[in-house]
Amino acid sequence: MTKKTRTTDAASKTPPAKKGSAPVLLSGGNPQIPKGEGDGPVQAYIAAMPGWKQEIGRKLDALVVAVVPDVAKAVKWNSPFYGVPGEGWFLSYHCFTKYVKVTFFRGTSLTPVPPGTSKTPEVRYLDIREDDPFDEAQIRDWVRQASALPGEKL
Repeated sequence: MTKKTRTTDAASKTPPAKKGSAPVLLSGGNPQIPKGEGDGPVQAYIAAMPGWKQEIGRKLDALVVAVVPDVAKAVKWNSPFYGVPGEGWFLSYHCFTKYVKVTFFRGTSLTPVPPGTSKTPEVRYLDIREDDPFDEAQIRDWVRQASALPGEKL
């Protein structure tokens, strides 16, 4: 009799996802989505965002596309990235237990500067919590400004 073993990804120690199964939610409810370029992986990430965070993901995605119609999209490190083709990435976001963290890679160059600081000198964050108002006008302005700056080459 042969014993069946379940294989795991040695780096992550998580079982491999079965085709058609729901994405695994990592720490803080962040979806584990395979790396990929384009809208498809980003939409898969947004669809897997838990609870109220999914609406934030939809709003952020729609807002970025409205401001930067030719935006490049990708999922890297289990986070959606947005950039200007050939210029690098200007924005990303990530789910945490109690908020969605929006990353502006050249945040210190934005006016006003987003409130969250980082160990990386130019990076600034905006944490969006469930009961926070979604300041569409301010985020739209930051996206407009950020997309005009040199992007991060990751």
